[in-house]
Amino acid sequence: MLVRLGGIVIKKTGQMVILVVLLLSADPVLAYLDPGTGSMMLQVILGGIAAVGVALKLYWHKLRVALGFRGKEKLESEAN
Repeated sequence: MLVRLGGIVIKKTGQMVILVVLLLSADPVLAYLDPGTGSMMLQVILGGIAAVGVALKLYWHKLRVALGFRGKEKLESEAN
C-alpha cells in the first residue's frame, strides 16, 4: 500500500506508524534566531561559492585534461 504524506511516499503501513509516532513525539525547540543569524548564513553560503570558484580557477586545466576536453599534448606544448 502506497501512502503519500506531505511529499513522502511510504510503502508500508508499519513505516507510516513509525513516522507518525516520531512526528508526534517531537519537542518544541525554544530558540531565538536574531536578524544577525540570517546574515551569517548568507555569508557562509557566499563564502562557500567563492571557495568553489577559487578551487575551480586553480585546478581548471587539470580538470579539463581529466575530463578529456583538452589533450595532454596541447598542454605540454603550451608549457614549452
